[in-house]
Amino acid sequence: MRTGLALVVIMTGVLMAAVDTTIVVLALPEIERALHVPLSGVVWVIISYLLVITLLATQVGRLGDMFGRVKMYEAGFIVFIVGSALCALAGNEATIIVFRVIQGVGGALITANSGAVIADTFPPESRGRAYGFNAVGYNMGAILGILLGGVIITYVSWRWIFWINVPAGIFAFALALRVLHDSGERHRQRLDLVGMATLGAGLFGILWAMTRIATTSVSSEVVGALVGGAVLLVAFGFIERRRAAPMLDLSLFRIPTVTPTLLASLFQGLANFAVLFLVIMYLQGVRGLSPLDASLLLVPGYLVGGFVGPFGGRISDRIGAVWPATVGLAVEIVALLVYADLGVSSGLWVVVVAATINGIGSGGFFPANTSAVMKAVPGRQFGIASGMLRTFANIGMVFSFAVAILVAARSIPRGLAFAIFVGTTHLSDHLAGAFTTGLHSAFLSSVGFMLLAALLSATRILHRRKETTTPVAR
Repeated sequence: MRTGLALVVIMTGVLMAAVDTTIVVLALPEIERALHVPLSGVVWVIISYLLVITLLATQVGRLGDMFGRVKMYEAGFIVFIVGSALCALAGNEATIIVFRVIQGVGGALITANSGAVIADTFPPESRGRAYGFNAVGYNMGAILGILLGGVIITYVSWRWIFWINVPAGIFAFALALRVLHDSGERHRQRLDLVGMATLGAGLFGILWAMTRIATTSVSSEVVGALVGGAVLLVAFGFIERRRAAPMLDLSLFRIPTVTPTLLASLFQGLANFAVLFLVIMYLQGVRGLSPLDASLLLVPGYLVGGFVGPFGGRISDRIGAVWPATVGLAVEIVALLVYADLGVSSGLWVVVVAATINGIGSGGFFPANTSAVMKAVPGRQFGIASGMLRTFANIGMVFSFAVAILVAARSIPRGLAFAIFVGTTHLSDHLAGAFTTGLHSAFLSSVGFMLLAALLSATRILHRRKETTTPVAR
């Protein structure tokens, strides 16, 4: 009973984070108009949140290893509630982005420690199933974000997409206090603030440059940011090799299955997170649908993903994580190829079919891939391993948007493509065909990234015997 309630609490936290991703996408046009946010700035309402989670994932996971994973998970609800309330009160571009950063700190505490809390609560032979139900929480949150977002934005106010997190967060926090209990060992560790700052500055420089290129044109300032960001990322690699307690624990890469698992997560995020943007751009810009109608066509995919997740996790418990994860990625490639075949007059049912196929693939991949990492690492490093997995996935996600826009906008002005995404305009008939060609290229680039993820995942077959027979240190 306790483990069942614990899983409900963990699923609730993941659900809240997922709600906040899809619901904010739908609210971008209203936020832009209400707060007078320029086109080049509105994207940071999304990217700032993801970037903070990326930078903090390993550090707050390390805090969980030091002070208790449940404590840090519960603290995440408090910070998330405060950040949500502040976002609802934001009055301009600067405040909405800063408050989204605060909300991202709470999201990092929740998402980075959720995998470690599951690893502490469930034995190794049943963790895959637990991670599968965690995937249910994500998919249900994505659906709720779409449905609630459409209703709230249409009939109430965009501010209520943040206000609803307050009562939900309070309920989840109260339940967590009652149900969750720390059971893992504490280990004194250091935070890598230098590494975090270097990685953050490098990612910010590249992302800022890419979003500027996506909305305006290339300038010396943009090139400087791009080069400077790349230099900082290289410097980050050298810094991490010399740190006593690095942000990315390089010792984990000596475990044979960990490296391909983390890289598969990165490339899957790079390929799949862009799909949400690309499909909405197609449905809004080419087909003229409203943001709500466009997003509703993706709901079946999230439903199927939530249904398949527990089964994918259960299969990984029985036969190991390699095959469910790799087959899941292969299925997602099929979905991307279906998307890449969309035309100006394609039936909207094709989008539903592709979303459903993608949901099947993601439902197989996520629980198995997470289970692979948590089964491979020692128990004392559950927090840092969970955080590293989130970091790699989020690095892919934060870059996926900029890559998708740059590739998709090769046939029409970049600023116009960006405006299509945020829902402020749609294409005339004579530009729709050209833009669809650009979307085809963007989907095919995602196929390439997903193929890399599948190949990396498949390499773990060589270490399958070790993965399924080596006991996990607790």
